Amino acid sequence: MSETLKSESFDPEVSEVCISKSLMQSIVHELKLQVRIGLPLVVMNLLWFGKMTTTSMFLGHQGALNLAGGSLGFSFANVTGFAVLYGTSAAMKPICGQAFGAKNFKLLHKTLLMGVILLFLISIPISFLWLSVHKIFIAFGQREDISFIVKRYLLYLLPDLPVLSLLSPLKIYLSSQGVTLPTMYATAAATSLHIPINIFLSRAKGIAGVAMAVWITDFIVVILLAGYLIFGERLKENQWKEGGWLDQSAQDWLKLIKLSGPCCLTVCLQWWCYETLVLLTGRLPNPVQSVSILIIILNFDNLLYSVMVSLGTCVATRVSNELGANNPKGAYRAAYTTFTVAGFSGCIGGLVMIACRGVWGSLYTRHDQMILTGVKKMMLIMAVIEVLNFPLIVCGEIVRATGKPLLGMYANLGGFYLLALPLGASLAFKAKLGLEGFLFGFLVGTSVCLSILLIFVARLDWEKEAGNAQVLTCDKEEEEQTPQGSGQDRISN
Repeated sequence: MSETLKSESFDPEVSEVCISKSLMQSIVHELKLQVRIGLPLVVMNLLWFGKMTTTSMFLGHQGALNLAGGSLGFSFANVTGFAVLYGTSAAMKPICGQAFGAKNFKLLHKTLLMGVILLFLISIPISFLWLSVHKIFIAFGQREDISFIVKRYLLYLLPDLPVLSLLSPLKIYLSSQGVTLPTMYATAAATSLHIPINIFLSRAKGIAGVAMAVWITDFIVVILLAGYLIFGERLKENQWKEGGWLDQSAQDWLKLIKLSGPCCLTVCLQWWCYETLVLLTGRLPNPVQSVSILIIILNFDNLLYSVMVSLGTCVATRVSNELGANNPKGAYRAAYTTFTVAGFSGCIGGLVMIACRGVWGSLYTRHDQMILTGVKKMMLIMAVIEVLNFPLIVCGEIVRATGKPLLGMYANLGGFYLLALPLGASLAFKAKLGLEGFLFGFLVGTSVCLSILLIFVARLDWEKEAGNAQVLTCDKEEEEQTPQGSGQDRISN
């Protein structure tokens, strides 16, 4: 009788179906969570792209000399300022995400304040560098009239450094909790005012007014997000009352600074690589056409990047939250779900780029057949690179969410600086392939960079990472009371 009951109560086929159904439900749930986080981010990033495009348009209306000086100034600001601030603030992602997952709101609050202070301190030497930019440009052989226009543009763009020192930590603080709608609404409201602000200031102050419009728009976003933080978060289950804002210790600062260096270098290496590509392209035999083709292609890449970086933020939030909650299986599921989505998105992005290659160039010029033909040809190679870029960004955010930004930095160094740029330059100049050679070099470099990160992600011990997250997010008092033991011991208990 007992054997009959056992045979009736356990059916391997039914059990397998139940497990498969449960797994599918968990994946669908994960996808819903990521869509809720990611869609507002895509809209926000597209709006940011529209803001940059609007700024370029208003610079174009200032005349050829002001356009050249303003464009050089904005590129210099990207390389020496914005990349550094964005990269440094990225160190907050693993700490804030894991702290929220662990319900350690004190650590979440103090990390926000420490991030703002750190960025303010970094902005000081950047400010002095911007004020001396004309001397740097003249020393490198740039015309004096253009160099002084660059200085004028950066002088009036200078307030954007303290503004971004507030804005970047606020965005990360909210996104690490899966809160992205307020950022989208704030960005939409500020962007809707960007054009009228530009019209008024560009007429009143010329190129200086265009620069002022950039930081004024960003400052509007800061005001709206700060208002949400102060008034909206007070309604959240006493999270605000947890305090911790001014309770920083040397250990807290050490954790943030230890992560900020590799995070900053990872972002800067990516930005600098593409800026270097543009500079090298300007040394080709036909520099005007080559640079024009590259800029047109990279503008399309910026559109796709809005989706890439949104997927990256999604996976960073979900993985860090699950690790902080001591749920290694959830972190694993979030990572590989997003990676799969990134693979499909990359294929779709590449196909869209191929489909648009006949139209995209005509948006910038209708008469220069050399540029139109070059855009059509080069976008085929760039489409393959985009297929790889989507999972590359996601893998980079996965290793960052686990608190290992050094892995991403090593992958960028190896893939782009030791391979893509040297190989691209060799193919472009020695093999005389021109821009096509540079893009082939970047295709190989991107493939190697992705392969390195894939190996890192595949070898992650998720239970060990969850244990490390418990160490990172535990309070100082808890750490003193907890007996010495590994993160693995805490998981098994």
